[in-house]
Amino acid sequence: MTNAQINAQILAACRSNWEYRGIDDASVREMLDELSAHLEDAEAAGRTGRDVVGNDVRTFAAAWARARAPFPRRLLRMACLGVFVVGCLLLVACLRRWTTEAAVTPGEITFWAVLGAATVVWELRRGSLGMLRSWAIGLCVALPAAILTGRLAGEAPVFTMPLWAVPFLLLPGLPYAVADVRARRNAAVVVEA
Repeated sequence: MTNAQINAQILAACRSNWEYRGIDDASVREMLDELSAHLEDAEAAGRTGRDVVGNDVRTFAAAWARARAPFPRRLLRMACLGVFVVGCLLLVACLRRWTTEAAVTPGEITFWAVLGAATVVWELRRGSLGMLRSWAIGLCVALPAAILTGRLAGEAPVFTMPLWAVPFLLLPGLPYAVADVRARRNAAVVVEA
């Protein structure tokens, strides 16, 4: 295996590790550029990429991610984006039924809670599984849990969420969502150029 192939594998492993640790796209690109420069310098000096990152690329990537985006900041980002998703779901529910409030049943609460928890746990455990598979696995766990909860607790609404709550749910995650969309667009423009 050539140095270029080893460096490409290192960069790919680090990218997937950083993305699944919740580091925003702009920071991931910046970190990859910096790491790529270090790997090129090492190659010019006659060393390999393993000399730069060590034998365990995941440990290297995890250490750099912790230094770049500490856990409390990543947790805040994840919580804000989670609330943002809840706001989007509430908006869709109100628009779908063409009403100003959405009734929330025990089955719905269980479904979304289990789906979110299973997806996050599976991604943290596997690291490089991919968003689509982790959502599919989460659905396989959440659907039976929601059906069981619906049968045991009934379909009576636990509470109703008014439409006016949507902006309050969307606001905390909006800056993160906008930053992610901008970073993806910038990355697409850089790739095309």
